[in-house]
Amino acid sequence: MTIGNLRVPAVALGTWAWGDSGETGNGYFGSTFTRTGLEELADKAHAAGFTLWDTAVVYGMGHSETVLGEVLKRYARSEYQLSTKFTPQAAGTSDDPVADMLEQSLARLGTDYMDLYWIHNPADVARWTPRLIPLLKSGKVKHVGVSNHNLSEIELANQILGEAGFRVEAIQNHYSLLHRSSENAGVLDYCHNQGIPFFAYMVLEQGALSGKYSPENPLPEGSARAKTYNGMLSRLKALTDKLASIGHEQRAAVPDVATAWAVAKGAKPIIGVTKPDYIDSLIRASAMVLSSDDILELEALADAANVSTRGWWEQEM
Repeated sequence: MTIGNLRVPAVALGTWAWGDSGETGNGYFGSTFTRTGLEELADKAHAAGFTLWDTAVVYGMGHSETVLGEVLKRYARSEYQLSTKFTPQAAGTSDDPVADMLEQSLARLGTDYMDLYWIHNPADVARWTPRLIPLLKSGKVKHVGVSNHNLSEIELANQILGEAGFRVEAIQNHYSLLHRSSENAGVLDYCHNQGIPFFAYMVLEQGALSGKYSPENPLPEGSARAKTYNGMLSRLKALTDKLASIGHEQRAAVPDVATAWAVAKGAKPIIGVTKPDYIDSLIRASAMVLSSDDILELEALADAANVSTRGWWEQEM
């Protein structure tokens, strides 16, 4: 899919975990990685055609953007696309916090324009959305989207931008087998009807739907995601077993199937990537075709798990 000059791939590359310090137990994810490893990952991603990178100021309070900017120096700017976010809750007290936060992001990422810029959370739609308009007019921002907004907030943002000749060009919300509130609230249907790409983050629920973790092998202790997910891993076993079964039939792995489910639902998954072999998973997921029966069974098992994975920062849709 192409919107203007924004190439929307089947899967985007997430760098939330890049905001960690790189030391196990120190950070939201407890991720470990090296600069060399991330460069190998980037090379493999670009060779496979995955070139849209998603980050945010609040991912390590600038650390993710800084690391991503350093890694991407090896490519011409035309060879990749950048997506980052203005977070109202982290806004400063200047006359134009949106423009100021953008400038800081551009500096960390080593670029003079942003392909896709988001209002990260809907603290005050009427206040923050108009601030995107001069950025669009200046060319420093090519496209704009809103994240974690409900349907009425999306419609208001679209109205505000529309009065200036622009529009909301992308939506980004938490969406997974375990968290389908955007679908239930009509956000997905709105996107499909309006021709707006719906980007889904936390498709793998920070690893809980990767098949890697179990009560015997929990998520990294000391990480924020461990506190959220380790207590529910036993309730997810039937679901992850089914993901593994479908994967076995298609010579794929558990995370490939969970990602393919999101693609089948019409979403553009943003999958967090920290290792080169994660790209192999994205290639397999992009090529998979799930039957309607598989989709229904996966969703039934997810419902039966009866867990809530709504983040503390997220509102009900």
